[in-house]
Amino acid sequence: MPATVPVMSSAPASMPAAQRSESLPPEIYIALVDSLYTDGRTLFMGTVFVVGSMLVTFWKTGQVLLLACALAVVLTAVARGLMMRAYARVRESVRDSEQARRWERRYVTGAATSIMLLGIWCYVAFAATSDAFTQLVSFSMTIAYCIGIFGRNFGSGPFVIVQILCAWAPMTAALLLHGGRYEWFFAALLIPFFLALKFVAERLRHTLVDTVVASRNISLLANRFDTALNNMPHGLCMFDGERRIVVANQKLNELLGLPAACELKGTGPRGLIAHVVDAGLISHANAERAVADLEARLTGGSTEDINVEMENGRTLELTVQPMENGGMVLLIEDITARRAAEARINQLARFDALTGLPNRTILRNRMDEALAHCGSERMCAVHFIDLDQFKQVNDTLGHTHGDLLLVAVAERLRTAVRDTDVIARFGGDEFVVLQSPVKSVEDVSALAARILRAVHGTYELDGHVAMVSASSGISIAPRNGTEADQLLRNADMALYRAKAERRGTWRWFEPAMEADAQARRNLEFDLRHATETEAFELYYQPLFDLRTRRIVACEALLRWPHRERGMVSPAEFIPVAEEMGLIVEIGHQVLRKACLECGRWPDDIRVAVNLSSIQFSRSNIPALVRETLAATNLPARRLELEITETTLLQDTRRTRAELRQLEALGVSISLDDFGTGYSSLSYLHSFPLHKVKIDQSFLRELGDNARRLTLLRGMARLSAELGLRVAVEGVETEEQLALVAAEDSVDEVQGFLLGRPLPAGDVRKLLYAFDVSPTRIEEVA
Repeated sequence: MPATVPVMSSAPASMPAAQRSESLPPEIYIALVDSLYTDGRTLFMGTVFVVGSMLVTFWKTGQVLLLACALAVVLTAVARGLMMRAYARVRESVRDSEQARRWERRYVTGAATSIMLLGIWCYVAFAATSDAFTQLVSFSMTIAYCIGIFGRNFGSGPFVIVQILCAWAPMTAALLLHGGRYEWFFAALLIPFFLALKFVAERLRHTLVDTVVASRNISLLANRFDTALNNMPHGLCMFDGERRIVVANQKLNELLGLPAACELKGTGPRGLIAHVVDAGLISHANAERAVADLEARLTGGSTEDINVEMENGRTLELTVQPMENGGMVLLIEDITARRAAEARINQLARFDALTGLPNRTILRNRMDEALAHCGSERMCAVHFIDLDQFKQVNDTLGHTHGDLLLVAVAERLRTAVRDTDVIARFGGDEFVVLQSPVKSVEDVSALAARILRAVHGTYELDGHVAMVSASSGISIAPRNGTEADQLLRNADMALYRAKAERRGTWRWFEPAMEADAQARRNLEFDLRHATETEAFELYYQPLFDLRTRRIVACEALLRWPHRERGMVSPAEFIPVAEEMGLIVEIGHQVLRKACLECGRWPDDIRVAVNLSSIQFSRSNIPALVRETLAATNLPARRLELEITETTLLQDTRRTRAELRQLEALGVSISLDDFGTGYSSLSYLHSFPLHKVKIDQSFLRELGDNARRLTLLRGMARLSAELGLRVAVEGVETEEQLALVAAEDSVDEVQGFLLGRPLPAGDVRKLLYAFDVSPTRIEEVA
């Protein structure tokens, strides 16, 4: 669509014709030019009238010039008629201003020639004759013809000016050159006359432009309204005051299942619903209900939206908006997808997306209902259930198989409970069963046993088999509490006791567990504070080379001196730190402190730092090691990182890539606790390892157990043949040292016999004393 410009007034008269036409939008300018060529009958009748008048004056005076004027007018009229027929043939193809301008110029040329001939006729009548009748007829006919042409051709501003000049010039010349003073006075009066004609033509042209613009705007508005109406995502129809449809879009037919050709204009609300009934898309009962609802809204009885259930499974929502004239606008929307989404959202808000079990929201509601009716004769119990081997399944088989296990467990739990009981997924691998009502404690015990039996067993997980059991903690209302949160907390504490004592069993809540829980909370608080203040200390235990009999490395071991608890055992706080996620930050602190301390040792002594599998999975270990080495100025060759098989089990592709990055840095990687995992040997060739540390469990009762010695030798020799250094942990007796020293495949030894863990200052003194005066292993021991 061309750019809109002000078109309510014509362009200035002094503006060139081309520029004036360009000031109008093409569609309006073309309409003005088109008005010049419409209805050729006026041209024909005017030509007959003028030529007849000229012939009369010729017959009366016999002046040949008058006959020549008549013939010239006839020829000009014929040429103009042919031009009008030519325009009619190409009228539909005139689509731009340049084409319209060319046709306007042709018309102006023809019309100017016609009016010029009339002016010449008038001049001849005064100059070549003295007949008053001839002068009167020629003058009056020229004036009348000018008025008629102005009325016909006011659409062209340039043509109006040309007409005035072509008529006024010869007429004024005739009066001034061949008349007296009266004729001169009349010649002066021609000026305001022609100016008046010009003003009238301009006013008519303005009126025409306004009409064309209004028509165009109405047409554009109608087209836009029609486009918007038929591209709405909703169906829409408008009823007049007599409840008849006056406007309806195509989407309305589509939503109602009606053919596109079905005409709805003039139909009332009942007739509209009847169309849908005839199409078989709505039942008669729903149709009557919809009509009644529509009429209620039309009378102002209700303002709520109307939902109509269709036979094809869709749901339509009808919204009624009254209008001032008594009519209404009816908007119809297909809300099938929206209702399905709302149902899905409600499902997700109330049920677990994976297992389909109720979530905490429903559990809490049902617990509140059960507790409201709880008493000495009507109890309820909460079973807090946790899977014992779930983490191992996730680590070894992946989270996809872990999800499959959770779904399978949920199905087994459904078979163990009653219809009145509620099973909920509490989070992760934790489930809660609300048993209600309960008549006796024996009923609770029976359900606990059924639950554990149902869960315990093997599971087929997409081609893999997993062996899983569960532990459970139980609290009973009102004995162990009357609030939902209290019962859940008590059952959780009982579960914790069951897992700590013996997995695969259940435990009742006991009041003493509250004290244990408080102690655990205190430990967590102290542990968090110790992490924030870096209150941990590092002790270092030396590793000896069996061949050189020298200390080659020291393993950094974490210690926690507490002002009240004393020296807290790592076995007590490390599992808690892992559960809390603090082990990551603690591990960072250990690595930095160990590297700083190693920098104070002799250059040939390395430091070994243990990395938790959780730290490995949640941190970018290569980046951490790189930054720590740079910050402490410790050469990479002096750092050993000890990892366990659990680290190698998780996300093997990423783990292998990160271990190779560490190897590229020059850091040594040791596999700690070697021999305790069920698949340790498979990692010796698939991961970039430099050392294995055989677990101390193989040294226990080594002298009385030939099989242990055979296993120790086998692992040591296999590792050595693969190019790995071999270290043996837990050397505590002379006999053990002798047996290990006799095995050529063992490179390093570590244990209380050779050296206990020492604080940083003490181990530093030992290392420098050892460096100055090398001591035999036997002497250190």
